[in-house]
Amino acid sequence: MSTPSGKHLAAIVPQHGGPLTVVERTTPTCGPNQLLIEVHAIAFNPVDIYQRDIGIFIEEYPAVVGSDIAGIIVQTGSDMSPNIPKPGTRVTALASSFYHNGNPNYGAMQKYVLVGEDTVAILPDSFSFVEGCVFPLAALTVWNGLLWAGIAREPISPAERKGVLVWGASSSMGALAVQGARNMGYTVYATASSQHHEYIKTLGAARVFDYKAEDVASKILNAAKEDGIAFRIAYHATGAQQFSADVISKLAVGHQGKLAIAPIVDKSLIVPENVESAFVQAPDEPEAREERLHWIFGTWLQEGLAAKQLVASPKIKVIEGGLESANKALDELKAGVSCTKLVIEI
Repeated sequence: MSTPSGKHLAAIVPQHGGPLTVVERTTPTCGPNQLLIEVHAIAFNPVDIYQRDIGIFIEEYPAVVGSDIAGIIVQTGSDMSPNIPKPGTRVTALASSFYHNGNPNYGAMQKYVLVGEDTVAILPDSFSFVEGCVFPLAALTVWNGLLWAGIAREPISPAERKGVLVWGASSSMGALAVQGARNMGYTVYATASSQHHEYIKTLGAARVFDYKAEDVASKILNAAKEDGIAFRIAYHATGAQQFSADVISKLAVGHQGKLAIAPIVDKSLIVPENVESAFVQAPDEPEAREERLHWIFGTWLQEGLAAKQLVASPKIKVIEGGLESANKALDELKAGVSCTKLVIEI
């Protein structure tokens, strides 16, 4: 851990449409219920591309974007909860620039960043910073979706034979959804390209199906019948949303199905009558949102990491060059990656 010197390097979005530019900016100090993190690793997500290229969730420029970080707490603000980790602690954290409209103090792509106390989890020494930075946004979106869909915060018995379908399990959201549902006692069916099937099984999927197969729906339905598993919940991480909706409708025939959608909802999606769908997001009410974030990060993620119940997934690729390579990483992500999480170290 180093002591902030008053200035640090940041990859800013200087104007609408980018590209990112590395500059020196003033290091912020903590407000109430905030922590200042010395960033050691940053992971990239599709929303970062939209912020750089289109300007979504940005009100003023220059802005700093990005969400997924791992590093060390160097400062804490006032009014902190008693169980918040102290300076010097290794953490994984959500640097939520999109909740702050691109305010440069809150974006991940810099050496020092402010985060809220409710989006931090202690990172055990068994995880490197590179591994630790892949969890935050995935944990947030996965649990916003699973909780909305009806999964409780306490595990069920696998003997209940309840299932969750994860569509697009080779993405970071999908891979963590597989682990999250499996750890809660659910049987997980997943879809992915055929070359990733064995890897997805190591994360906890009971069966993995090729989403490109013409008969994928019938294969999933037949497998559920053969295994005696009741599916009412689907988590859509990536891919054609209509397939997810149609398959969970057939799996839940005669019952109400739930489809949690992680990407922006497709306007052409036709939701079957027996399916309820929703974009995954935290509660609007501030107190309810704060309570949920504390549980996701301070309880579920922190305890899962400590117990080694979670694996950094999907497979990590480090883009060399630090902050100067942030544009390169986003361009590679934009071009398309498969079962890969892009990360830089700073």
